[in-house]
Formats: sequence, C-alpha cells, structure tokens
Amino acid sequence: MAQKPSIPKGTRDFNAEEVAKRSYIMETIKAQFQVFGFQPIETPSFENSDTLMGKYGDEGDRLIFKILNSGDYLKKISEDEYSSRSENVLTSKISEKALRYDLTVPFARYVVQHQNDIEFPFKRYQIQPVWRADRPQKGRFREFFQCDADVVGSQSLFQEVEFVQLYDAVFSALKLEGVTIKINNRKILSGIAEVIGAQDKLIDFTVALDKLDKIGEEKVKEEMRGKGISEEGIEKLQPLFTLKGDFGDQIESLKTILSTSEVGLKGIDELEFINTAISTLELKTAKLQLDVTLARGLNYYTGAIFEVSAPEGVKMGSIGGGGRYDDLTGIFGLKDMSGVGISFGLDRIYLVLEELNLFPSTIAESTKVLFINFGDKEAMYSLGTVTKLRRANIKAELFPDAAVSGKQMKKQMNYANRRNIPFVVIMGEEELQSETFTLKNMASGEQHKVDFKTMLDLLK
Repeated sequence: MAQKPSIPKGTRDFNAEEVAKRSYIMETIKAQFQVFGFQPIETPSFENSDTLMGKYGDEGDRLIFKILNSGDYLKKISEDEYSSRSENVLTSKISEKALRYDLTVPFARYVVQHQNDIEFPFKRYQIQPVWRADRPQKGRFREFFQCDADVVGSQSLFQEVEFVQLYDAVFSALKLEGVTIKINNRKILSGIAEVIGAQDKLIDFTVALDKLDKIGEEKVKEEMRGKGISEEGIEKLQPLFTLKGDFGDQIESLKTILSTSEVGLKGIDELEFINTAISTLELKTAKLQLDVTLARGLNYYTGAIFEVSAPEGVKMGSIGGGGRYDDLTGIFGLKDMSGVGISFGLDRIYLVLEELNLFPSTIAESTKVLFINFGDKEAMYSLGTVTKLRRANIKAELFPDAAVSGKQMKKQMNYANRRNIPFVVIMGEEELQSETFTLKNMASGEQHKVDFKTMLDLLK
C-alpha cells in the first residue's frame, strides 16, 4: 500500500480561498508601497553561505537552512577533517549555499553589489518567502513571507514620518481601523542605561523593562537586581514605571529623567520631531503611541524603533515592526550607509482580518458563472458565449462533461454550489433555438430567460 504523502513540519498548503485572501493582503501592501515611491526588487531564494552566516548571531546561524553541494559532496573532505567531527569545518566543505533567513541581509548584499547602479536614497520594497529551521508552533513557521520596505542613504527623520504614514495607509486600505503604532528610540534606552549607571548592562536592562506589561513592576525590579543593576539605579527608574499621559506628557517626563544624558536627549528630540510632523499631517485610522519599554532588535536598531499592535480586543502579537539602523551595509564593507525600514506580518494580519471578518465577501469568488453542459451542440454554443464573457472580463467556464440525465445535471449544479459560483446558465435545445439564456441565481434560486446583452449587464 502506498504511503500517504506529507509535507515538512512548519510548512503549509494553501487552498484557493486562502491564496485569494493572502494575495489580497499582499496586493494591498504592494499598492501602498508603490504609492509611497518604493521600487520592487527580488533576490534569490538561496545565497552563498558566507553572505548569511555570522550576520544573525549564534542562534540565527543555527536556524539557517543549509543546502548540500550537488554531486559527491563528501569529496572535498579529508579523513582528518571527517574524523574531527567539527561542525564548522564539515559544514563549510559540504554546503556552500543556504536558503535566505530574512530579506534584510540579502538586501544589504544587493545594495553593496549594485551600489554603482542605484540612485540614493534608495527606496525598495520586497515581498518574498524566507526560511528558518525553527521549532514549528502556533503562528511560527519554517517557511513564510516577509513584506519589507526600506530606505537607505538618508538620515532624514522625514523617512520615519513617511513610514508611520505608510503603516496607517496600509491598515486603512485593509479596513483594519484602530491599530496602534508604538514608537521608541534606541538612544532613549541608551540614555536611561547611562543615567542609572548600567551602560554595560543595556541588553539586560531593556529585556527586563520590556516585560513590564506582562509581569508587573515588582517582578521587573527583581529581574534587574538579578542582572546586577544597583538599587540606586532602579530607584532612578521609578518615574518610568508610572509613565502616563499622551505622547507630549511622556516626553516631558523623559526630559526630566534624561536631563543629564546627551544621547538620551538626542533620542527625545528625534521622537518629538516625528510626533510633531504626524500631529500636523494627521493619520487616517492608526494611533501613534510612545512606548519606552519597546526594545525589539536592540543589537540592530540605532534610532527609532517601531512595533504595530492590532486593535483592542484582538489577542495577537505585533503585526508589523521596524526601525532605524546606521550601518546596514557595513557587514559587506560599505560604511556609513544609514537606513530605516519596516515590515508587515502577513500571517498575523491574515488572522486578525479573519477574526474581525474584514475580508471582502467576494474575495474567494473564482468563477462568476458556470454554463451547464447538455451535449456537444449546446456546449459548443455555450463555449462561444463563455469566450465573449471572458473577453468582457467576466470569469466564466463551461462544465466539461455532458449531462445526459437529470442526475448528472444535478451533479453540475452541486459542483457550482460547492465552488460558491453565484450564477449558472442553463443552455438547452429551447435556448439554442431562441438564442437566449436561462440565468439562475444560485443564492436566491431565481432564474430568468435573457438575451446576451442583458446577461452581460447582470453579471457585471
């Protein structure tokens, strides 16, 4: 007996309805990327291993899918190398390529490789799949799409302003109202660490602070003590734990806390600029909110940090994120190339739209009208009509097999119902003689005899 086929863990098949809904999200995002002047690029699914390895830290390196060299991949390994069982040595010999882990490092490679052909500042968007050898779990897959937009070659804060507007434009176009765009600045976090005398514990401090809304003030303080942050330093943080009010109120409180930190005050200036610009320009449906506990990608971001959360009442992690980085291309030798970028979480956005019933009702409609097949003569006439409808951009098709009995006609009707085809055309001998069509609405059950022009108007 043949073994039932399966797919690798952490990957998915998508049916026609799911593909249509995913495409709707991606096309909506893509349309706004283009409105904002971003240019599309694509990079290969796999890169040379040395392009990817060492760019994501030890944990990231372990999650990169390596590709075995073709042919006799053990040929280059000596007996001593094989006996050593050194993972680094063996891997470098048998695998020279790897599936991309994200779109950011390939983008950095692209910019460096094509720097003489690119006009800076360079605004690019990219919507492609990536692969991670992660442990599959709910909402985490080994193969998934990333939807990224970046600008490199400019330090202007107007880029951050435009990205806030871009988030707002995309979620407004998806009818997903009430999202919150959280913003922080790496310089503020560095300034706070400086004020409390914990510059060398910046990561430990921010990881603990990031848990404030999850575990509460006392547990955060306890974790900071465990990481070696002094009681005096924790005392200086007290205003952060009770930081309230709107954007402006929080900024004023931060100015007091960071009054002795030059880098912290610089971060405040940057946030004030962004907030003032957004307040003047106004957002359609999103809300910009300062969140000093936001610390995603701290090893990577150098300025603004973004994270987008779903509307209140929807339990979901972030549906977007990004920030400013000062030296993206430095890993490939091109120094001082500042940039800022954001991404959209396709899978999570899908789940939120599904939960809130925000997908258009017609999104999964693949065919508008199905012509019932009564035999060769009727089918040939029907196919001519189907051809004219298709040329008028109406999704139409003819059932391929003839119904020689009432049971087989019912089968064709059931086929239309199962595929959610809203209309069927019954084209029998009588219709053929009168050059008319019996158009049936599958939802209401109503049917009418119409000429071609009337049918075309109704289907449009």
